[in-house]
This record gives sequence, C-alpha cells and structure tokens, in this order.
Amino acid sequence: MENNLLLFVLLLIPAFASSDILVTHVRNIKKRNVDNDLVVNGIEIYSTKIDSKVTSRFAHNVITSRAVNRGNVSKEVFFDVELPKTAFITNFSMTIDGVTYPGTIKEKEAAKKQYEKAVSRGQTAGLVKASGRKTEKFTVSVNIKAASKVTFELTYEELLKRRFGKYEMFIKVKPKQLVKDFEIEVNIFEPQGITELEAEGTFITNELQNTIKKTFSEKKGHISFKPTLDQQRTCANCSQSVLDGDFTVRYDVKRTTPDNLQIVNGYFVHFFAPTNLPKLPKNIIFVMDNSGSMHGRAMEQTKEALLKILDDIKEDDFFNFILFNTHVSTWKDKLVKATPENLDEARKFVRDIDTLGMTNLHGGLMKGIDILNAAHEGNLVPKRSASVIIMLTDGQPNQGVSDTQTIQSDVKNAIDGKYPLYNLGFGSGVDYGFLEKMALENKGLARRIYPDSDAALQLQGFYDEVSNPMLTDVELNYPENEISDLTTNSFKHFYDGSEIVVAGRLLDSNQNHLTVDVRGEGANDALAYTTQEDAEQMAQAFQEKEYIFGEFIERLWAYLTIEQLLEKRIAATGEEKENLTAEALALSLKYKFVTPLTSMVVTKPEESDSGDVIADKPTEGIEMFTILLYLRSKVYRGYVSQPTWYTSVDGDPHFIISVPQKKDALCFNINENPGTVLNLINDPVTGITVNGELIGDKRANTDAKIQNSYFGKLGIANKHLDLKLTVTPEKITVQNGNEKTGFTWLDSVTLQQEGLTLIINRKKNLVLSMGSGASFVVVLHQVWKKHPLHQDFLGLYTLEEDKLSEQTHGLLGQFFHPIDFTILEIHPGSDPKKPDATMIVKNNELIVTRGWQKDYRRDPTHGIDIPCWFVHDNGAGLIDGVHTDYIVSSLF
Repeated sequence: MENNLLLFVLLLIPAFASSDILVTHVRNIKKRNVDNDLVVNGIEIYSTKIDSKVTSRFAHNVITSRAVNRGNVSKEVFFDVELPKTAFITNFSMTIDGVTYPGTIKEKEAAKKQYEKAVSRGQTAGLVKASGRKTEKFTVSVNIKAASKVTFELTYEELLKRRFGKYEMFIKVKPKQLVKDFEIEVNIFEPQGITELEAEGTFITNELQNTIKKTFSEKKGHISFKPTLDQQRTCANCSQSVLDGDFTVRYDVKRTTPDNLQIVNGYFVHFFAPTNLPKLPKNIIFVMDNSGSMHGRAMEQTKEALLKILDDIKEDDFFNFILFNTHVSTWKDKLVKATPENLDEARKFVRDIDTLGMTNLHGGLMKGIDILNAAHEGNLVPKRSASVIIMLTDGQPNQGVSDTQTIQSDVKNAIDGKYPLYNLGFGSGVDYGFLEKMALENKGLARRIYPDSDAALQLQGFYDEVSNPMLTDVELNYPENEISDLTTNSFKHFYDGSEIVVAGRLLDSNQNHLTVDVRGEGANDALAYTTQEDAEQMAQAFQEKEYIFGEFIERLWAYLTIEQLLEKRIAATGEEKENLTAEALALSLKYKFVTPLTSMVVTKPEESDSGDVIADKPTEGIEMFTILLYLRSKVYRGYVSQPTWYTSVDGDPHFIISVPQKKDALCFNINENPGTVLNLINDPVTGITVNGELIGDKRANTDAKIQNSYFGKLGIANKHLDLKLTVTPEKITVQNGNEKTGFTWLDSVTLQQEGLTLIINRKKNLVLSMGSGASFVVVLHQVWKKHPLHQDFLGLYTLEEDKLSEQTHGLLGQFFHPIDFTILEIHPGSDPKKPDATMIVKNNELIVTRGWQKDYRRDPTHGIDIPCWFVHDNGAGLIDGVHTDYIVSSLF
C-alpha cells in the first residue's frame, strides 16, 4: 500500500517570541465522563510538556503531548499548537504504539507536487493559519485504535529579542481539559550571567502562585510550572481547567561591558547593548492619514495615542505633524522644538484633527521628508541627533501619485539613507506588502496596528520602542581576512533597551580569538573601541552540558542569516531576488528549518485514511484574507493571492463550484424572472445571510428563448450584529442598527467599525467581512450607458467560508461542504466544441455538458474563462431540492 504523506508549508512572519500551547484535544466534544474527568469522548490526554532550553538568547523548544484511546473504537485525536511567528519549526513526529513517523524537510515546490497528487485522490488536509498578533496555529490529527497510544512531538527554534531591557518568552496556555501530567519547564544558560528572572501568568490564582518555581544564580536560570489536577480545576468539583491565558518568562543578563562576543566551534555571535549612555535628541515627523476612512474609532484611537506620545516627548526633541487626505497639510512649516508652549499647541492641533477625502499618501510622505531634509540642511536641529519618520495609514494611495512603485522610488531617493522610515498599517485595508517594502528600503520596519480596543496602546507601544535613541550609525567591524558569511553589521540607530546581534563564521575553525572594532555616534561624542574574545576561555564557560543544546551558535547564525535573507527578499527584484532565494533555501534545507521556501513532510500510518497535507502560513502582507485549505473535497480559496479555486455567482447568473481534488469545477444557471430574490447563503449559527435580487435587460430580447437576468441588488446581513449591507450598481448602503451610511462606486473607502470591515475599490469591487464570519467580494459590472439591452449588474465571490458553520445552506452555501462527483461516458454533444457526459453526484445520474464560465475577479470587463461541467435545468440533481426552494420574499 502506498504511504500517505502529511505535508506542512509554513512561513516566517516577524513578531516577538511567543507560543500558544493548546495541547492535544478531541474536536466536537460531546460529553464528559463524570467518573473520569480526564477522558473526553474516549480520549485521555495524560501528559503535556513544554520543554524550553535557552542558550545565549537562542531558544530550543520541544512540545510533547501523549494521549491514549480509552474507548472501544478508533478515535481521531487532534494536536493543536500556536507557535510564535518568529519561530522556525525544525521537527515534528508522531509515535503510535511505539512506531515513530518522523518529519523531513524538503523544498516547498517539490513537496507540493506530492501533495497535489494526494489531493487528486480526495484525501484530507491539515491547516496552519494566523491565529493572533503574535502566533500562528499548527493543527494535525490522526486516527488511533482502541487502547492505542499516540505521542506528538514538535520542535521549533527562535532567537529571543530584547525589548524594554528584557528578553521575553510568551506562552499561551489553553489545554481545554484537565491533564494528569502538565508541565512547563524553562532552562536558561547565559555566559554573561543572569541579573533578573521572572515568570507570570494571566490565569495564575493565589493557589497556583506557589506552583511557579523560579531559581537563578550566576549563569543558570530555571522555571518550572507543574500544577496538580486539583489545582487545574476551576472549582473543587469542576471538570473544567483554569489554565487559560498567557504565561510569560522575562530575564536580562549582566552587562559589565557594552558588548559580549562568543566563539564556539568556528562560529561567533556578538551581542551589543551598551547601557548608561546619554539619550540622543530626536527629530520626529508624524505623517498621519486623516482621509475619510479613518473616521470614527480609528481616528479617536490615533488621537489618544498621539496625545500620550506628546506627554513623552523631551524638551530637547524636535517634531512636526503632516496630515494627508485628498490634500496635504502641516501643523508647522518646519520642525519645532518641544517646548511646553509648542506641546500645548500641538495637543490642541491633535484634538482638532478631522477626517475627510481621499488618501494622498505620496504627497504626505514627500512633504514630511522635505521638512526633515530642510531642517538638517539649515542646521535647525542638533548635529548629534536622531531623525525618524513615522507614517500611519489605514488605506491605499488613491489620490495624487498612486502607483506604489513610483511612491517607493520617490521616497527612497528623497530619504537617501539618512534616516529610517517606520510604516504603521492600521487595520486590514492597507497594502501591507507595499508598506513593508518601502520601510525596509529605508532602514526601518512596518508594523500592523490591529483595530481593537487597545489600538491606542499598540501605537504608543511602537513609539516607546523607538523613542529613546542612544546611538546613530553603529558599525561592528571584524577582520575581513578572518571571517565570512557575516550577518548585517551596520545599523542606523541603537535604541535604549534593545540589543544588536551580529553573527558570522571564522575562516579558520581552529582560530582561538577574534577582534571587533565598534563605532557609533552618541549624544556628546563618538563611541569607538576595540574588544577581543578568546575562544578557549569561552569554551570553559560552556561546560554546562545539560543546559546547552547542540551547535547552538552555528544554528543561531543560520537562523539570523535566513531571517535577514528573507527580509532582503521583500525589497529585491530580478537576479538579486533569485540569488537571495537560492541562498536562503540552501541554508533552510541544510539546517532543517521550515521557512517560506521549505516544507515538512511527515509519513502517516498506512492504515490511516488521511493523506498528503499542505498548509501555507499567510504572510503579513495578505493577512486580510487568510488562505485556507479544507478537509477532503473542500475548496482552496482566496482572493488576494488569486488562487484558481473559488465559489461564486456572476453573470446571467452563473454559479461556479470548484472541486480542487478533481482539478475541476461544476456550474449551473438559475433562470428566473426579474424581481425574484434568491437566498444564496444562510448560516443560522453566525447569523450571516446573503440574498440577491434579479434584474433583466432593459427590454425583452425577442430573439432569445430564455431572457437574460442578472443580480442587480445584493443584501448581506449579520443579524447577531444587527448589520446590513445593501449593494446595487449605483450605491452601497451600510445599516448599523438604525444608523445608515451611504457610498457610491466613485468612492475609494476603507471603513472599519465594530464587527465590520468594508473596502471599496473605486469602480471595481468591494470586499466585506462581518464579525467572525466569512468575507465576500462584490464585483461591479458596468456596461455602455446607451446599450439598447444590457444594464449594470453585480457578481459575488466568497472568501474564508470555513468561518461559517456546518449548518450553512443556500444556493451557494450548500457547496461550502464537501462534494464529490464522477464523470463517465464522455461523448460528442450538440455543440462539437462542448462534449456531453454522464455525471454521478449525490446519487443522481445527470447529463452534463463541458463548457466555460467567466471569472470576473481580475477583469470585470472581459473575465477569464473557467472550464466546468454544466448542470442543466437550474442545477437540478446537483442542488438540494429544486431552485424555487431558494426564492425568498425580500433582501432581508
């Protein structure tokens, strides 16, 4: 029997160290055995352990979960883990009744071909998806026989970043049931010595406080959290677990010198974090989007953050505000010093900011850069100072220069490497890839601001990270004839509480010393010194074998190198991008890291009914619509990345249902009179409904047997949130309770409010998400206004249907569930170009015709031909019931 393969493709997205251990559990929990709180639906999770070894900031984490089937029949067990977006998975294995099924790392494209072969056989798929700001969720399942045991083991590695003076490891604990043996153990070894170590949990009660054991002395630190069964209970007689929240470990190291250089087995790492330096004055330009889409909560939160930031600005600093909507305006025509009088005036300016118009991002940024350049050229700011531009937007450029490549080029030329640009993207309506590329090209970074209740704190938190520059133009130089493969070693700014990390390889692995020359510009004078490290002395420091894992400095170097290569890839093009990709891929395969360029393949038991699995971790740039791959015959869908599989209704009205394991699609038409309202989607659990009203041509076409009809009005509602959206070819109306807001297709809008995100792309389409349910794309079709027959109409495409419940139905909604079909006896039809065939679907035998339908997502005017098997007679035999069952009285 051919082995089934389990394949995971995971992407790296920068964030801070964190891991969410959801622990193995069984889906669809029906009933607990009151005699045994540990058994859920026949499965007992008897052990879960998170074992972390941190050596010189580099963390090696192993998550092990063990389960046994206490039932009398086979059961499916799920292993759910939330991993840090900064992490590289290095191994995953399953051990079933003593037999281990290990994972191997392969090039992504090669592994994907294996997956596609299995998908064509209709086998199951797993999933990795974004689950929060810091984490991504890893899920895998396996069937185990009665009385059988299974052990899941997942290993990942990450470099802990220093923020606000401490290294932080964040673990979200959520076992969802009582676990007999639950333990978190963290061992830390730092050659410099540990100065402080703390651990805390948001779920820690007074009784649980004593279960956190913490010790540290000199170079070693240890933390253990091992609650008993009774301590895990929410109450004395409860079977629910109190373990639900964040567990955080923080520590810092001794710093007798500004830096620390470590050499082990031919590789070195250099940590640079000087303390007690005077703070540099800073010159900061805030470039703020105040277009109409920022109206309401987004602007109120932005104002709240700016007012708090103004409280933190020092009197030696210089600052200014640039606002952009359709036009560009400034608070002052130049940088001004942060005197008490100017700060008071700035607070009044911030409070009075209003929102209106379009998004002239190019104009706003260029104005800010011009003011900062003029300040330096005119010596208006101190020579020894740090300049920064912080830009915030919630939308995409649609006024003035709107071509993103032109904007990137103009901004890069204007800044000319003189200071960093930090881009903050508010919400999901931004082109994050564009913001990130532009920031990286200008020695800065991009950060997404989530439109939640703490958005003001997110904004202020980012400012706090860059508000205290200590040095500019930092360079760490090493003898060129002694080292190779050096990671980034020059940095525009060093900020208080952070750390610069450089790693490399010695040309002579037996070399026992290394000299480094450090340069930087401080508030009062230049920082310049030379330091040297002896490898033999360092080797003596690394004798604590039980605290150290493998060739950790070599792996740290590989991790940091891959991370930086992938980052450089974002802004690169052509041959440069190809070379960066090849280098990152080679290192990923050599060191067995799962990165955007590699995949992990795990061989499952032959008797398992599961097959190849693929799951792409969504990149930050397309997080607006998570790309998912469904179980069995469910569909691989998406919008931003333009995959070929989707479910839609468009045209006259043409329904297209994709079935990816067949690499094929089904389609049918609904022929009804103008004015008829059809139910497309109805989910009683999430409260989402989508209905469409048909329109006809301007006058009847006497030459046609069947008159054309289209969707002229769509009604999308979420009854739980009391939200309604009405879309016609002329306007879009949002009704929130009794409040109505109207837009036209001439607007470019990003509207965000509680439970609703609406993006209108002028004269093209709109994207809508409501609550935690699915998202939708509505495409506008405009015809010549003087056309004798046709009139404007709408098309609907669905996204993220997995967020809808299994009870979802409707003409479209019923196909969000698995469907299979078989094609037999292909033979010539009435049209020589369109053969007929017999199709077996839902136990029905139908005559179908091979044809094409249009996908209008990319090209609303001409569309793209999608081959499909056409089901005649209003989808009879394919849809549940008959088409008239889906006729409803009104849009809502």
